[in-house]
Amino acid sequence: MADTSIGLYLETGRDRGDVADLAFRDQQLLVGLQAGEEQAYETLINRFSSPVYSVVYRLLSDPGEANDVVQDVFLKIFRNIGKFRSDCSLKTWIYRIAVNEAHNHRRWFSRHKRQEVGLDGEDEDTQSYSEHLADPARSPFDVTLSHEKKMQIEVALGQLKPIFKAAVVLRDIEDLSYEEIAGIMQVSLGTVKTRILRGRDQLRKILLEQESTLLAGTTHKFHAQVSIGGDR
Repeated sequence: MADTSIGLYLETGRDRGDVADLAFRDQQLLVGLQAGEEQAYETLINRFSSPVYSVVYRLLSDPGEANDVVQDVFLKIFRNIGKFRSDCSLKTWIYRIAVNEAHNHRRWFSRHKRQEVGLDGEDEDTQSYSEHLADPARSPFDVTLSHEKKMQIEVALGQLKPIFKAAVVLRDIEDLSYEEIAGIMQVSLGTVKTRILRGRDQLRKILLEQESTLLAGTTHKFHAQVSIGGDR
């Protein structure tokens, strides 16, 4: 029986870095953004495009919509950066926008099944937004796991309730602290911990069911092959 420990599956091993240094860099970035400096906007994109994409991608009902939602996230950041009053960190504020936009889009998508098919990067002379983003498959989370195990977890994550999925993604994949997640989701630390525990428990059960189904299918296939071989 394979180890079904969610901690083992979702271990990222990321280094949080120097918190004080990050806070100073955030403050410098914020000053530049609110002053309308072009370099500050470029720094914002370079620093946050990949993590925002990673969060949005995993929270959507249709990950194929991630590029459009990420663009909406950054448009909202650009339009509202002048109103940011530092009641939380810049990082927390950006993640909060990303989670809210993903949830809003998921709810919209569930009500209105899109009929048209979006063609990302249809114009050969125009780079699609995804070409400017780091491949989310290159994160430590994905590199550590086998391709098969990664796909099992991605499928299982898609079956979690949205509030549990968001908490698990932010903690176990994005490696954010409980305090950061509480700020992003605007709930208490106790609620964050409860959602993570319940999300992990649901994820564990789904993975066990996947494993059981896969084992049953393999056994059935084996017996069918033996039966065919015996009739020769």
